[in-house]
Amino acid sequence: MFNKVLIANRGEIALRVVRACQELGVRSVAVYSEADARAPHVREADEAVCIGPPPSSQSYLLGDKLIEVALKAGAEAIHPGYGFLSERAWFARAVRDAGLIFVGPPAEAIDAVGSKTAARQLMISAGVPVVPGTTTALRDAKEAAAIADTFGYPVLLKAAAGGGGKGMRVVRAASELESALASAQREAQNAFGDDAVYVEKYIDGPRHVEVQVLADMHGKVLHLGERECSLQRRHQKMMEEAPSPAVSPELRARMGETAVAAARAAGYVNAGTCEFLLDRDGQFYFLEMNTRIQVEHPVTELVMGLDLVQWQLRIAAGEHLPFEQKSFTPRGWAIECRITSEDPANGFLPSTGRISHLHLPSGPGVRWDGGIEAGSEVGLHYDPMLAKLIVHAPTRALAISRMQRALRELVIDGVETSRGFHLRLLEHPDVRSGDMTIQWLEAHLDELTRGSAPDDTIRIAAIAVALAAHQDKQVRATPTAADSTHSESHGASWRAVARREGLRRE
Repeated sequence: MFNKVLIANRGEIALRVVRACQELGVRSVAVYSEADARAPHVREADEAVCIGPPPSSQSYLLGDKLIEVALKAGAEAIHPGYGFLSERAWFARAVRDAGLIFVGPPAEAIDAVGSKTAARQLMISAGVPVVPGTTTALRDAKEAAAIADTFGYPVLLKAAAGGGGKGMRVVRAASELESALASAQREAQNAFGDDAVYVEKYIDGPRHVEVQVLADMHGKVLHLGERECSLQRRHQKMMEEAPSPAVSPELRARMGETAVAAARAAGYVNAGTCEFLLDRDGQFYFLEMNTRIQVEHPVTELVMGLDLVQWQLRIAAGEHLPFEQKSFTPRGWAIECRITSEDPANGFLPSTGRISHLHLPSGPGVRWDGGIEAGSEVGLHYDPMLAKLIVHAPTRALAISRMQRALRELVIDGVETSRGFHLRLLEHPDVRSGDMTIQWLEAHLDELTRGSAPDDTIRIAAIAVALAAHQDKQVRATPTAADSTHSESHGASWRAVARREGLRRE
């Protein structure tokens, strides 16, 4: 095992890696921008080095600077977390060339699946099912129209180098194609420096189901079951769970074997994820491979009973995977909600400010992976995700109930958050029954956000109700039976509203 690891990231994932290092007896080196000087991951690491101003282009994206800091600190390896440089083959290669170990797949594997068109070609050659479409970038609108005619509308335009929904357009009619292609190419160029776009058949109403894989340097590749990730807004996941309510043990085995075949085809090592579209008939299609630890990895950890980040480090250090595939059967159910500094009542606009008060949920089966604390400043320089709230329970129904309880206990004052939105989401009959597709959330956003009050407004209303009840009791020096009945009714009414709206009496 390594003696020292540099963590090339920030926030909750940096703190997650620090904790894994602590449990393995490995010293950790945090890096931070000037905006993150007081962040928890900086304090908890054994060492910390400032790498620049707040913009990520001047700090967390400076690969040469990160390598320089690692070498000066005497680190043997760099863990990239997710986002930033985690899926950049050039960075993995530069780390290796500097004599350090990249905690992730080799640069060649990242290259093999980094381009969606190249990945499609690779998977087709390996016999992995893919959505019907092209394997090369489109030359122009005329070529796109000819291909779309063979598939039939709707079709999906996708950036070859993309992710996160950037450079992606659904085209439902031939008249929309030319403008949609130009728009997708512009967005792809701006986001990735590459305007290559390809086309594939658009599948209506699929689920987004992904499979976790783990591969060591000695040829063993295992899958750790699936995660349900269909609840998405603008191609960004909002809530995830494991296992998927739509996947049977037989389907799990088939999808897992396919994910292992995909990883082997790419020469994959370390933790990775194969993303699939699952249609209503149980057919699944390879979408892409994420060559890093996923945001939603905790749900797999909880149902499979192992620490994926620790195994990332163990694999990078050369250890053998001591498990067999038959060891991995999901136990119970896990759900994760991404707690973001966004205002759902105002189109999910980012919310900034200082976190004045933070109260974390606790109790059986509750886990908090966060990178914030009271006093933390939330700005616009980075992704709005503040933390992840995860629960584990024996059944899906109990996991939903446990998540609702945990969300009600959670208090974040100072910025608007997605907490209340998640409470409303978990009340919806479709979510409770597991009847979801990747289009479901977009179709129901209005009803989930209509009339919703920001967290601070809800909290003020709750305090006002409590104060009014308290003052009412003080005014009545000699309560009558009728008064007592009124008071009990008033309290019961408040509790009913609190349960429905997710209020807390302060």
